[in-house]
Amino acid sequence: MDQHELRELGQRLRVDSVRAAGAAGSGHPTSSMSAADLMAVLLAEHLRCDFEAPSNPCNDHLIFSKGHASPLLYALYAAAGAISDEELLTFRAAGSRLEGHPTPRLPWVDVATGSLGQGLPIGVGVALTGKRLDHGPYRVYVLCGDSEMAEGSMWEAAEHAGYEGLDNLTAVIDVNRLGQRGPTRHGWDLGAYARRFGAFGWHTIEIDGHDVGAIDAAYREAAATEGRPTAIIARTEKGHGVAAVADREGKHGKPLPDTEEAIAELGGRRALTVETRHPVAEPCGRPLERGTVRLPRYGIGEEVATRNAYGEALTALGHARGDVVALDGEVSDSTRSGFFAKEHPDRFFEFYIAEQQLIAAAVGMQVRGWTPFASTFAAFMTRAYDFVRMAAVSRADINLVGSHAGVAIGEDGPSQMGLEDLAAFRAVHGSTVLHPCDANQTARLVAAMADAEGIRYLRTCRGASPVIYGPDEEFPIGGSKVLRASPGDEITLVAAGVTVHEALEAAERLGPAGITARVIDLYSVKPVDAATLRDAADVTGRLVVVEDHWPEGGLADAVRGAFDDGRPLPRIRHLAVRKMPGSATPEEQLTAAGIGSDAIVAAALDIMDLAAIS
Repeated sequence: MDQHELRELGQRLRVDSVRAAGAAGSGHPTSSMSAADLMAVLLAEHLRCDFEAPSNPCNDHLIFSKGHASPLLYALYAAAGAISDEELLTFRAAGSRLEGHPTPRLPWVDVATGSLGQGLPIGVGVALTGKRLDHGPYRVYVLCGDSEMAEGSMWEAAEHAGYEGLDNLTAVIDVNRLGQRGPTRHGWDLGAYARRFGAFGWHTIEIDGHDVGAIDAAYREAAATEGRPTAIIARTEKGHGVAAVADREGKHGKPLPDTEEAIAELGGRRALTVETRHPVAEPCGRPLERGTVRLPRYGIGEEVATRNAYGEALTALGHARGDVVALDGEVSDSTRSGFFAKEHPDRFFEFYIAEQQLIAAAVGMQVRGWTPFASTFAAFMTRAYDFVRMAAVSRADINLVGSHAGVAIGEDGPSQMGLEDLAAFRAVHGSTVLHPCDANQTARLVAAMADAEGIRYLRTCRGASPVIYGPDEEFPIGGSKVLRASPGDEITLVAAGVTVHEALEAAERLGPAGITARVIDLYSVKPVDAATLRDAADVTGRLVVVEDHWPEGGLADAVRGAFDDGRPLPRIRHLAVRKMPGSATPEEQLTAAGIGSDAIVAAALDIMDLAAIS
């Protein structure tokens, strides 16, 4: 297209953004209008995408980090002929694919955005995949808002992209000066953004974001830049083209006052369409081997930490499956993902102490069909929780592994103890939450996670624990194991992870007192094995639930959820960590927290109204 046509396309995108928000009676048209010229030039001259084949592995990737500018994205799709004008006007309507912020309900949307500060980190993950895994020709473009440049996650992304030399990544910063409630931190100071990106090794280009010639030249310069990513930092005007809203405070996040008047001021509707550029015809797929998984095998009675079993099982999975990749946040010696790194260095990714970028990269890698396992301490997963939450909105398939969970880690103290992770991950939509108690169980669950869907979380422990299951035992997701049972059971002990071993010891000690205890290893915390819990409740009527976790949201709440079908709850005693721990040995920690075998015995006697065992 010539420059006149590019300006006309930009106007079409503005008009359609205004129309969509007007039809919905809500939305962010002014944030869309500022970036319309930037996206018009990209669509017409540089984006290589076959909209009829959205799964084409050679397609370029466009991520709207400023997801609230969704009217602009949908207007772009309409101009490309990917959606109809009728669908454009269903923006934000019930049942429409055109949600208030983009989601992968649309096949051209890689990930959900709208929680600011996430698009660029995920774009780094996609670009890194292109460089080190796919070795493909595709480029990654990320439209960023100036407000979200205050987010720390954006600078985790900037540093990692610079470190990796991701010259297939272009960030387009829409510097329109105004945020949700007023001016942004740096206003129109393009140099402030350029200095920061430049410090992380990026090539930077400062332009007038409404000059289509300068925009086109900037994209060409970015494509020609080798060895480092490019940031196109564009001065734009929020609400550009309509005097009633242009560079005006108080106009964010609402339709224009008079839609028809605004359309007329913009020159009316355009019929201009775009003949999209098809991807480079290069081999973009990758042959991924998938053989028999030969999991590690551990003998009953061996003392093995579940984190060790995770590392060994992941390494074995990597030998059998070429799609498996591992990511870590500079604790791979502790999480044991380092085992995988030694055997499969080309598929191991170090993200240092940047947990938001760690999870974002996992999301980016699964966009391209890889199966990521991302690990760090369970406690540090909380830093990236919003990325986990949004990964569920993205319908992402990722495996997350939190090690060093609970007070049982011992002397390191509470800053290193994951005590809220079960609650956090249970609350994620469609998640799977697993907490194995021994090495063979861990290995089997690692293999099962790889083929599951959604957000899968595995909780591992620091210390060694005895192997109680044989290597051929099966552990389906959603299952449990009844370790002790008889028709005359009077009480049920429910545990997971380290507390399983404490529950077994407690059951042994209750036997001589004439109390027969059933023991359930509830390794699948979500989905929970409701049927087994209900059967146990029917037989014993009394449950003692013990967990190395804060009392809220963890194992006991999962157990209670098994009885939400209207049947009465059995009598329950809940043992959990209720006081802030300090430093102590693992055994001392369990005792002090009231989740060791002594406490389980006492709780069992209490619920049965019996005196203590002498």
